[in-house]
Amino acid sequence: MQSILPPDRLASLPGLTASEQSRYARHLSIPDVGADGQRRLKAARVLCIGAGGLGSPVALYLAAAGVGRIGLVDPDTVDFSNLQRQILHGTSDVGRSKLDSAADRLREVNPEIVVDLHPVHFTRENARQIAEPYDLIVDGTDNFQTRYLSNDLAVFTGKANVYGSIFRFEGQVSVFASHLGGPCYRCLFPEPPAPGLVPSCAEGGVLGVLPGIVGCLQANEAIKLILGIGDPLVGRLIHFDALRFRVREFQLRRDPQCPVCGENPTVTDLIDYDAFCGIGRGGPAPSLPEISVHQLRERLARPEPFVLVDVREPDEHALCRLPDAVLIPLGQLAERLHELDRDAEIAVHCKAGGRSAKALELLLAHGFANACHVAGGINAWSREIDPSVPLY
Repeated sequence: MQSILPPDRLASLPGLTASEQSRYARHLSIPDVGADGQRRLKAARVLCIGAGGLGSPVALYLAAAGVGRIGLVDPDTVDFSNLQRQILHGTSDVGRSKLDSAADRLREVNPEIVVDLHPVHFTRENARQIAEPYDLIVDGTDNFQTRYLSNDLAVFTGKANVYGSIFRFEGQVSVFASHLGGPCYRCLFPEPPAPGLVPSCAEGGVLGVLPGIVGCLQANEAIKLILGIGDPLVGRLIHFDALRFRVREFQLRRDPQCPVCGENPTVTDLIDYDAFCGIGRGGPAPSLPEISVHQLRERLARPEPFVLVDVREPDEHALCRLPDAVLIPLGQLAERLHELDRDAEIAVHCKAGGRSAKALELLLAHGFANACHVAGGINAWSREIDPSVPLY
């Protein structure tokens, strides 16, 4: 295969300093890498979307490998719950910008590289401008809006998109590169799942070591694409089951009817990905009745009958719970509606408000006229009412 670097950069690769020759000595001794390959890495520019579970190993190993310019996109700050898997950050970084923390760590790993920081949400408004200087995109995100955005952007700009996803004990890796003849993400998933149907890692959990494994595989694919060696995961997807230690490979085909990379594309520019994924900006639709955690505390103190329904998973409920909450996981709610009184006053809560909004839509559709949901969920309760409730 050919390197993904543009011809003009391949024609004028930068030299290696004496310190770089020492730093990358183990690369230089590999025939398939050598000095020319290391110069390609030095000339490469990689955009990593996310500085969390996947972005941490990706960025660390690309930096250590000598990728000359690494761009990081992430608007968040470091939280204690990140430290179990996001190895870019340490305990002393809690409360800091993830990008400030990441930049310090990457520059400690390799002061020879350039680190660009983009402390913003990656959106259709800024995606083209952010991605323009880079040769490929590494998707380290955990939401469908950004996955579809990064995919479409890669197709439109002719860049490879190194995809990774994780959940509990399982991970997936592929390279979506329609300009190299392979399929794109939409060839596999033309439509996103309904909001709330697929739990995020924050909701469903993830084994801390798993993003390290998957992120390293993503970094490996990025390096192969830069060097132009090996057989990249274009047209293939790797599924890794950490619990059973099984690796399965799936052959992927380009869909000629794909709305983005197909023969007659119907999507030719970036779209509103929140709307496409059924998610309104700023959270649940404003028409859904909701109460704050402060209002919930007041309501729980009153003697009138009241039902609080927790739609999280049993493991989450075992970790922390609100007073007198009835556990009915969202996936079971439709089958257990008969357990609830349609005339009762009901409030629904989850971890942060996403699943409870979905549950409320279901309740309202089945005649539960006195139902509402708790904005911010149990995490808001922990932050604003009772800090003894674990924040996870």
